[in-house]
Amino acid sequence: MARKLNKINRREFVKTGLALGVAAPVVSAVPAPTMIVPAEVKPVVVSDISSIRFKNGGEMSAVEKAFDLITKGVPVIDAVVEGVQIPENDPEESGIGYGGLPNAEGVVQLDSCCMDGVTKRAGGVAAIEGVRTPSVVAKAVMENTDHHLLVGDGAQSFARQMGVPVEPDLNTEKSRRLWLEWKRRIDPEHYLDPKTRADESYRAGLTMVADGLISEDHFWGTTNCDAINSAGEIAGVTTTSGLSFKIPGRTGDSPILGAGLYVDGDVGAAGSTGRGEANLYNLCSFFIVEKLREGMHPKDAGMEALRRVQANTVEKRLLNDRGLPAFGLRFFVLNKKGEYAGVSMWASGETTYGVCTENGAEEMPLEALLDGSPF
Repeated sequence: MARKLNKINRREFVKTGLALGVAAPVVSAVPAPTMIVPAEVKPVVVSDISSIRFKNGGEMSAVEKAFDLITKGVPVIDAVVEGVQIPENDPEESGIGYGGLPNAEGVVQLDSCCMDGVTKRAGGVAAIEGVRTPSVVAKAVMENTDHHLLVGDGAQSFARQMGVPVEPDLNTEKSRRLWLEWKRRIDPEHYLDPKTRADESYRAGLTMVADGLISEDHFWGTTNCDAINSAGEIAGVTTTSGLSFKIPGRTGDSPILGAGLYVDGDVGAAGSTGRGEANLYNLCSFFIVEKLREGMHPKDAGMEALRRVQANTVEKRLLNDRGLPAFGLRFFVLNKKGEYAGVSMWASGETTYGVCTENGAEEMPLEALLDGSPF
C-alpha cells in the first residue's frame, strides 16, 4: 500500500529542520532594485542670432515661438520648425528664406534640414526655388517619404504636391539690389577660367562685407534652432539661403545630416552656421554629438570641433596672413540634461547667440576659439 504523502508548509519545514538540528536556509529581505528616474529637464531653445533678432513684424522670435509651443505640449520637432518660419518669412533677414541673398545668377536657392530625436528620423531639401519656408518641406520629406534629401526641381515639385506655396521669385528689393552691387564688382575679364571666377566672386562678396553692405552672418546666412522639452525630447532644424552669390546648385552643410545638423535623442543636438564646406569636411555636428556621448560638456564639445576644423584648414586661400582660418564658423550645442553652449571660431563678427528659457529670450556671448578677426 502506498504511503500517504503529507504536505508541509514552509514554516513547518523550518521548524522541523531546527528540531532535527538541520540548518535552515537563512532568508533575508532583498531590497528592490533602485529605479533611476531622471529629474524633469528644464525646457530650453538655443539658436543663432537670426532666430532671436528677426520677428517678421510680430511679437515673437523663433526661439520664443518654439519655447512657447514646447511648454504647451507641442512636439519639439513641430515647435522648432514653426519657430524658424518667422525669420524664413522675414524680408529683412537676407540670410535665409524669403529675400535670402541669391546665387550668382540672381536666383534664390534654399536648403534646410530637420531631425527628430524622438522618432529618430530626418528630412532635408537642397537648392529648392520658390519656397519661402524650406524647413516646412524638409519636415514633409521626413514625414511623408522614405528618404532624407530631395533637391532642385524634384524638391520644388514635392513641395507643390504637399500644398506648400511655390512662387516665381523670392527676391526682395533689398536682395536684388545687393546682387546687382555684387555683379558690378566683378570684372568680366575674371571669367577667363573657373578658378579665377570663383576666387573673384568670393573676393567681391567679402569686400561687400568689409564695406558694411552685408553683415558677416548674412554672407554665410543660416539659422539653426535646437530645443529640448521637460520630458527630455530633443529636435533641431537648420535653414539657409547658403553662401551669397554662390555657383547655382551649390549646396553647403545645412541640409546634410552630421554637418549642418545632427540630433541623437539619447544624447543631444548640434547645429551650425558659417562656412559650410569647412563644416562638411569635418562632419562637425555629428562629431560634437559623439563628444557629448563621451560625457563632454556642450562648450567643450563645440570647441573640440573648432580645433579640428582649424587643424584641417590647410589651403592658402582659406588662411589669413597669420595662417589661421579666414572664415567664420559657429556651433550651437544642447545635451540631454538641457545644458547648452554657443561657440565660434572667432571673437569678432557674430558674437552672440539666442537662448530662450523660462526666464525669457536673451542673447548670450559666444565662446570664441580665436581672438581677433578672420580678415
